[in-house]
Amino acid sequence: MLGNQSIEEIKTEFENPLVWPLFEVLQQQGNGWKVHTLSTYLIEKGILSQLDEIPEKDLFKRNFLIMNALYQLQEELYPEQWLQVEAMNIELFSKYESTCHNHAIDTKHPLREYYLDWTNYQVEEGEVKRLLNEFWSSYRRYLGGCNSVRMDRIQALKLFGLSESATAKDIRKQWRKLAMKHHPDRETGNVEKFRVMCEAWNLLR
Repeated sequence: MLGNQSIEEIKTEFENPLVWPLFEVLQQQGNGWKVHTLSTYLIEKGILSQLDEIPEKDLFKRNFLIMNALYQLQEELYPEQWLQVEAMNIELFSKYESTCHNHAIDTKHPLREYYLDWTNYQVEEGEVKRLLNEFWSSYRRYLGGCNSVRMDRIQALKLFGLSESATAKDIRKQWRKLAMKHHPDRETGNVEKFRVMCEAWNLLR
């Protein structure tokens, strides 16, 4: 059930935690990836696990989450970097490569529209939230390091530089900005700060 939320809200509401593991993979090896090889890698890292008892549905759900994350990441990186998102040809170009300047995001591309629309995941809203909660827990374990930082909502908002009146949209926008800034694979990255930001986002989302 979608409750009182509109279809448009459901389409874009969920933050996919696969965005950041995929960013790390592409930073380390920017080309030669396909959806199924990314899926295998994430399974080996313990970030992605079985999503459905029916093999065909399990494959669809894994592919959906990966493509959704790739399209989100493409938007986050542009225009500094260009992420080519094709099921059988996924490649990350740096801002110094001429190829990077020859592309623009096609916001009306049918595949992009499909994979960014959470209603196409074909499960109830509560199931999507449960699934993504599990992913966030897996990702925090994957990050390792110090124990979880204990904070409340006010502290988390302060860490994000936001007031208590911040909207969900404000919080999500600031999270993406800070995550891109502090991610360990960025020039400005900081592992500890990124871990803390993840904890704050997990509390606020």
